[in-house]
Amino acid sequence: MKDNKLIAGFSKLSKAQKIDWLTDQLGLSTGTAEFLVAFELKNEGLQNILDELSENHLSNYHLPFTIAPNFLVNGQFRVFPLVTEESSVVAALAKAAGFWAKRGGFHAQVIGTEKKGQLHFSWKGNPETLQRSFPKIKKRLLKEVAHFTQKMEERGGGITGIELKHLPEILPNYYQLDVSFETRDAMGANFINSCLEQFGKSLKNWLADQVDWNEEEQDCEIIMAILSNYVPGSRVKVWVECPVEDLSETDDTSGAVQFAEKFVQAVHIAREDVSRAVTHNKGIFNGVDALALATGNDFRAIEASGHAFAARNGKYAGLSEARIDNGKFIFSMELSLAVGVVGGVTALHPLAKLAMQILEKPSAEELMQYLAVAGLASNWSAVRALVTTGIQQGHMKMHLSNILNSFQVTDEQKQAARLYFHNRPVSFAEVEKFLKHERN
Repeated sequence: MKDNKLIAGFSKLSKAQKIDWLTDQLGLSTGTAEFLVAFELKNEGLQNILDELSENHLSNYHLPFTIAPNFLVNGQFRVFPLVTEESSVVAALAKAAGFWAKRGGFHAQVIGTEKKGQLHFSWKGNPETLQRSFPKIKKRLLKEVAHFTQKMEERGGGITGIELKHLPEILPNYYQLDVSFETRDAMGANFINSCLEQFGKSLKNWLADQVDWNEEEQDCEIIMAILSNYVPGSRVKVWVECPVEDLSETDDTSGAVQFAEKFVQAVHIAREDVSRAVTHNKGIFNGVDALALATGNDFRAIEASGHAFAARNGKYAGLSEARIDNGKFIFSMELSLAVGVVGGVTALHPLAKLAMQILEKPSAEELMQYLAVAGLASNWSAVRALVTTGIQQGHMKMHLSNILNSFQVTDEQKQAARLYFHNRPVSFAEVEKFLKHERN
């Protein structure tokens, strides 16, 4: 940076002023401002929506908005809208959708929708005293949070449980109020956090009102009040199944048994070996994240919960399972996640709104199922490739366009390259070698 010093009030500058400052401080080209403007929408109303989604907005960062058709979920066909920079993810999802649509489709079931949040505090009194008083405390807490919960309760949600936990093994005098919530079709982050922060105020007030307690017992220190993105009580099960011989896509079914056995072995390795499990689960979230991002859901929260759920038994493991049972191939997964279909970016981003229309306006429970289906479908395609042709054959074919674009080739050269590499292995070096030959 040119000035190498703190800048105050940057967020108050206009967009043009921010761009000018950045260009000046980093010595960027004079065309930077024009370049950034080129990525903005011509529709002023839509652009204003995007401008206000985030702080210090300079331009729009475009990612492809794509679809994968043919997803048969619980007997109903759906088209999945997807946002990802990875072309092979979309191809893999579309291929898996078509494959399993011919074999009964995907089956999905929501197991629960409970979300959690905690009020973390310290209190120096006798733990038994606080436990004995907790029924009275709980009554006060629920009464004083009623202005937050009323509308949610009208929609069938609200606070479903409060538990007082004494956890001195973490910190001396440390307690939690572990609170369970049902937020229906909303993600519920603001609702949960508002309730928890009010609980903190109400708890301090209740303690202060206990005139027969000593001074130390009449107060507590609120450490923090925050939702948890770990939601093991909000999860969905998804599975596909078919006779082993139906795994063959030709009349020759002789290789189906061997394929199924190798597939089961590969999934088992991911259940037992952490090095494989991480990449295995990343492949699951290739699909989950693409659908979550398209619908305006917090894919970071979904991933965080999913990875924690993968370690719920004390060891990080692959999320999916595969087995052969009496001649039937069964591939399944349980996934812990929380989503919303109302409010937030889902209600603001124009393409997120369209994504929800493409999904035929699902409930939160239906969207949970679709996300899990996308994850299992992505995992199916990845493991299938690994135990047959290898991951690189299809992966690099999909990346050919990206490699060609990095060399700034003409349309004629692109067409020639696609023909040349139709039955040849693709790599950056091989593409470079081909282009040198073409240009000479």
